[in-house]
Amino acid sequence: MGKRVAILQSNYIPWKGYFDLVNSVDEFILFDDMQYTRRDWRNRNKIKTPEGSAWMTIPVNVKGKYYQKINETQVVNHTWTKDHWKTLLHNYGKAKYFSDLKDEILELYETASQFLFLSDINYLFIDFICRLLNIRTKLSWSSDYEVVEGKNQRLISLCKQAGGEHYISGPSAKDYIDIDQFAQFGLEVTFFDYSGYPEYEQRFPPFEHSVSILDLLFNEGDRTSQFMKSF
Repeated sequence: MGKRVAILQSNYIPWKGYFDLVNSVDEFILFDDMQYTRRDWRNRNKIKTPEGSAWMTIPVNVKGKYYQKINETQVVNHTWTKDHWKTLLHNYGKAKYFSDLKDEILELYETASQFLFLSDINYLFIDFICRLLNIRTKLSWSSDYEVVEGKNQRLISLCKQAGGEHYISGPSAKDYIDIDQFAQFGLEVTFFDYSGYPEYEQRFPPFEHSVSILDLLFNEGDRTSQFMKSF
């Protein structure tokens, strides 16, 4: 099999499936010169609380900025880092492995409080979790490569510029990816399957898969990879 590439927007402390996709390729391109989308996963993610799942959201400046790119999106203030840390402490302080990770996570938030751009904050957390899980995939930015217009053409161009031969996509892209067009450029396409994840000892039932990977890390610690699909 040739070089495998995935291309996806950066998210704020994504769920486990995101990291399985990262771990399934040789290069993961953060698609951050795409238009920023509101009420999406770019600047927020979910955690478990006694009242059910809840959003942790980074406040960003979107007023009047309808066409700004993800990598142009700026944080409104830096108090959010303290708020998010307190939220994690309150809801996961009694989780089995929270104490093992709390110092490193707190340090991440202290670093993030100095960053102005959302993309840099997302990268900080994604890179840390990859290293924590021993994921050795190369992380790059779409802005590192030459821009080509068109939805499929842009993805094909990024793959080719990265030296990819096999494009692995999230399943939601089935609606718009033209596999035949990729094949014309010698690119094989596979859609990652997010179904069939095992449940773990999650606090505050009922169980929910679509929460930040922090939930899995705090509850299962060094057993985290046993509840993922790419290890």
